[in-house]
Amino acid sequence: MNRCLFLLILFLFFVPDILGQANQKEPQAFAIQPKGLNISFGFYDNKFLRSQSFLPADYVPMIDSFAVGNEEGNEVFLHLTGENQASQHGAKLTGGNPGMRLVFIEKRELATSYGKQVVLVQKDTIHKLRVESYYEYSDASPTIRRYTKVFNEGIEDVGIEFLSSAILNNYNNITPGLPEENIRIHYAFNSWKAEAQWKTSKPSELGWNSNNAFNLTGAMFTSVGSWSTIRYLPMGMVENIKARITWFWHIEHNGSWHCEMSDTEEGSTYMYLGGPDAIHGDAWKNLKPGESYQTVSVALGCVKGGFDEAVAALTNYRRAMVIEPHDSYLKCPVAYNDYMKCLWAKPTTENELPLINAAARAKCDYFVIDAGWFTEKGESWHDAVGPWQPSKSRFDGGLQQLLDTIRKKGMIPGLWLEPEVVSINTFLKDKSDSWFMMQHGKRHIDNNRFSLDFRNPEVVEYMSSVVNRMVNEYGVGYIKMDYNNPTWGTETGTSSPGQGLLEQNRAVVEWLKTIRNKYPQLIIENCASGGCRMDYAMLSQCQLQSLSDQTDFTKCPAILVGALAAVVPEQLGSWTFPLPAANAREASFSMVNAMLCRIYQSGKISELSKESFDQVTKGIEIYKSVLAPFIPQSVPFFPLGMPSIEDEISPVAVGIRSGNKEFIAVWRMKGSEIVNIPSGAIRKVRLIYPEKLGIQVSEEKGSIRFDFPEEFMAAIVEVDK
Repeated sequence: MNRCLFLLILFLFFVPDILGQANQKEPQAFAIQPKGLNISFGFYDNKFLRSQSFLPADYVPMIDSFAVGNEEGNEVFLHLTGENQASQHGAKLTGGNPGMRLVFIEKRELATSYGKQVVLVQKDTIHKLRVESYYEYSDASPTIRRYTKVFNEGIEDVGIEFLSSAILNNYNNITPGLPEENIRIHYAFNSWKAEAQWKTSKPSELGWNSNNAFNLTGAMFTSVGSWSTIRYLPMGMVENIKARITWFWHIEHNGSWHCEMSDTEEGSTYMYLGGPDAIHGDAWKNLKPGESYQTVSVALGCVKGGFDEAVAALTNYRRAMVIEPHDSYLKCPVAYNDYMKCLWAKPTTENELPLINAAARAKCDYFVIDAGWFTEKGESWHDAVGPWQPSKSRFDGGLQQLLDTIRKKGMIPGLWLEPEVVSINTFLKDKSDSWFMMQHGKRHIDNNRFSLDFRNPEVVEYMSSVVNRMVNEYGVGYIKMDYNNPTWGTETGTSSPGQGLLEQNRAVVEWLKTIRNKYPQLIIENCASGGCRMDYAMLSQCQLQSLSDQTDFTKCPAILVGALAAVVPEQLGSWTFPLPAANAREASFSMVNAMLCRIYQSGKISELSKESFDQVTKGIEIYKSVLAPFIPQSVPFFPLGMPSIEDEISPVAVGIRSGNKEFIAVWRMKGSEIVNIPSGAIRKVRLIYPEKLGIQVSEEKGSIRFDFPEEFMAAIVEVDK
C-alpha cells in the first residue's frame, strides 16, 4: 500500500470521528418556564438529566444545595425486571435502572390549543428504550400536566416494574434544616359517608423520621383498585413553612395510584407520583419490541402561600386543562333526585307524583328517578342491574308516562344507571367470560355482581345501546352513573391483573368520552357510593360529582368543605334533603349545604311545612339569580381551615371568590352562638340567605361576626372587598 492511500484511509476512518467529538457540545442546564413557574434542570457527568428545582418564577431559595451534579435527582424513575435497583431503597422506588442511567437526547417544544407542550427525550442504550417526559401547561395556572412514555426500540421484551408520571426533587433543600422542621404535608382521608377529611402532618407523623441517616420508607399514599378514592383523595400538598411556598398535586386516574415522599442517601428530598406499578397494584408491564407504554397523567404545581393558594391554582388548572366544556357549567342547573331520605330506590307513580309537583314548584330543572326504576315490586334493585328494562309493576301507565309528566312540569327527566357491573342472576350471566373481569381463571364477583370488561367491544356496544335507549326513546337528559362494587384487576389478554385494570380504567373513560361526544347536552353524574371514585379521569368526561351518601345533614358541611378542594364548584353536586319534620332552621341549614356548588335537591319536600318549603324555594331562587352565575368563575377558600366530621362543636366555613366579591357559607354547630370569620378589609357585607330566622351579621375590624340564636344554623353572606 502506498503512503498516499494509507493516509487517505486514516482520514476517512478517524477524522470524521474526531470532528464529531469536537462538534459535540456538552449539554447545558436549562429551564421550563410556564407562567408563574421556573422548573430547572442540570446534568450529572455531562449526560444524565437531573431535575433541579420546581419553584415560583420569582422565588429565590434561601440556600442553593440542589442535588444536581450527583447521581440522584432523577427526572424519571424507571425500573426493569432483571435490572439492579442501585440504592438501599427499602420500601421506596429509588435507584431503579435504567432510570439512573438514562442519557439525555433532546428537548422538543410544541404550541398547543391550550398553551404549550415540552418533551424531554432520554434513552437507555442497553435496552434501546426511548423515554419521553411530557410537560403541558397553559397561562391559567402555575401548574403542569406531567406524564411519561416509554418506547421499546430494541429487539427483546422488557418488564417494567415501575415508571413515574412525575418526580419532584429538593423541596426541603431550598431552606436550612430537616424535613421535620420545614415540611408540612396536607392530605385527605376519604371513605364512604366520610369523604374529603383533610389532615396536616409533620413527616414523622406519617412514618418519615429524622433518623440521622436516610429513610428506607417515607410518607406514602396508595390506592389499589377501581375505587380510586376509597382511602385517600388522589391529591395533596407539600408546604415548606420556612419558605412559605406550597407544591400541590393530583393524579388524573380512576384506578390504582401511588405517591411517596422521602429522602435519599445524599440528603435530598423527592416525591414520586404515578399510577399502578408492580408493587402498588400488581401492574407489571411486559413491553414488547415496537410497543410503547404511557403512564397516567398527573398535575403538579407550586405557589407562594399555603393551602388556599394551592386550591385556587388547582381549580384554575382543572378548568383550563382537564374539564371538557359543557353548558351545565355555566348554568349550574338544579337537579332533584328521589333517593336521599326519600324513596330509597322504591319508586312508584304514586310516590313520585307529589315529589314531581313539589320539585316543579321549587323551580328545579331536572328530576332524577334513582335506582329501582328497572325492578319489579318486591325485587331488590341491587340484584337486578344489567338488563336495564323499565319495571312493569311500579308505574301506572308505564315509566314513559311518568317521564312525560316530568317534562310537562317543565323539568328534564333523569334516570340512575350502574353500567360497569351486572347482577349474577340476570341473563347477562350467560355471556362468555370475555365480557367480565377475570382473576385466576374465574370471574371476579363482589356482593353478587360481576364486573364488566370495557376492553371488550361487545360490552361497549351493549352499554352504549342502553344509553342510546335512555336518551333517544325515554327522553332522558340526565344519567346518574353509579359504581358500587370495585374490582382489583383482570388477567385476560394482559401482562398482569393490575395492567388489566389500568386498561379497563382507560376503556371506561374512553367510553364516557364517546357518550359525551354523541350527546353533548346530556348531564352525566359520577357516583361511586358517593365519592369513592372522585378523580379527574372521571371528571374530565362527567359533568357532576356526587359528594357523599352521608344521611346526617349536620355532618355534610365537614364533607362539603374538604371536597371543594378536590372538585371545582360547578362540578360538585351536594345533597340537600330537609326532613318532613324539619323546621325552617333545619331546612335552611340543609340548603346552605349545597348552595356554593351544585344543588342536588332531595328529601320528601312534598311533605314539608309551608315555612320549611319556603326555605327550599327561597334558597333555589337565590341560588339561580345570585350564586349560579358566580360559581363557574370562582375559586374556593377556607377561612376557618379544614373541618372534621368528628367535631360537632366547632363552626364550619367555606367561601368562593372572584375578583373583589366573595360569598361565604358559615355553619354554627353545637358551639358558641357567635362565629367570627377572618375577612380583612371589606367594603360591604350582606346576609343573602336565610331571612327572618334571627341571624345577625355585622362587620368588625378584620372579621365578619355572625350571631346565631340557635344551634345548627347556617347562613350565606355576600362580601364586597
